[in-house]
Amino acid sequence: MKKIILKPNRDKSLLRKHPWIFAGAIQRMEGTPGKGETVSVFSADQKFLGHGAYSPVSQIAVRIWNWDETEEIGAAFFHQKIVAAFEQRKTLGIPDETDVYRVLFSESDGIPGLIADRLGDYVVCQFSSAGVEFWKKEIVEALLDILPCKGIFERSDLAVRRKEGLQESTGLLWGEPFPEWITVTELERKFRVSITEGHKTGYYIDQRDNHSLAGRFAANREVLDCFCYTGGFSIAALQGNAKHVVMVDSSGPAIENAIANAGLNGFTPSSFTPVEADVFKLLRIYRDENRKFDMVILDPPKFIESANQVDRGARAYKDINLLGIKLLNPGGLLFTFSCSGHMEDLLFQKIVADAALDAGRELKIVRWLSQAPDHPVMASFPEGKYLKGLMAIVT
Repeated sequence: MKKIILKPNRDKSLLRKHPWIFAGAIQRMEGTPGKGETVSVFSADQKFLGHGAYSPVSQIAVRIWNWDETEEIGAAFFHQKIVAAFEQRKTLGIPDETDVYRVLFSESDGIPGLIADRLGDYVVCQFSSAGVEFWKKEIVEALLDILPCKGIFERSDLAVRRKEGLQESTGLLWGEPFPEWITVTELERKFRVSITEGHKTGYYIDQRDNHSLAGRFAANREVLDCFCYTGGFSIAALQGNAKHVVMVDSSGPAIENAIANAGLNGFTPSSFTPVEADVFKLLRIYRDENRKFDMVILDPPKFIESANQVDRGARAYKDINLLGIKLLNPGGLLFTFSCSGHMEDLLFQKIVADAALDAGRELKIVRWLSQAPDHPVMASFPEGKYLKGLMAIVT
């Protein structure tokens, strides 16, 4: 086994079970591990710390697989990890409630760099690290054994793979060719999903519970759903007896799909208004027209891709929330989100509070929101919590 020895006092995060080792923490290597190959990690005083996957080009040089010196990394290891993750979802009752859910959530489920989502009769995977790329064959075989399906598709069209020295990759890993559209059931809502062309693995699974929450408060409200994509919040609001829903997205194909999803759930065009537009520009138009709504939903794409973009991203979040708050009637509800991992919870709360102050409105937070429970967060890996949101009453 090839070994990595850390510099003195650089083992503290591993002792707290954080699974990343940065290149600057490495003192020396014994042997020459290849891309994704398993290495044993030792402290400067030669104490075993864990087994991990080595990446020679990434700033994160090692991602830890396990902390047990006697456990071998191989097919049985990945099979056990996937079984454990699926059993946890079963414990939460998720497979009985919906057929679109996250089966594996990377570091939080002990397989750094691997996302696996169940979408109806299919499984869609993202391999974003050198380690899971190295073990791809064994991982696919384990998934087939644990999650019988019609096909497994790879959506590793991720820029982050380049940081691992990997090329972007998409395609069928196993099974029959995928249809252009599949229909999935998110709790009581149905959606058309494109596995090959949709965002991420085809659908934003992490907002499932927040969709339902918004629907619970939508009755008799005029609703504005910004960045609607497939119409997740819009459909939930309509099912919650919203008076009318305006769903906005800058993507024509997304709007077409949202319209189709409204029909799929039994709603006629009279109950909603689809708008293809730049959200920032449209909200300014609505502001100037003095348009008002009883519920505004802001679920934008990631504004912050790296730590050096936080200031610029914060300005975008401030702008969108200021505009959204101005459009709310007194007593209206704001559902606002950030999916940027570099955006901290308290900073996001401050941004929304400052937006309300600048809008001359009073805002009371009634719920702090996050990702659905099939996106668990290891206590030792807080980076797993990326989605943050607020439900607030604006007066």
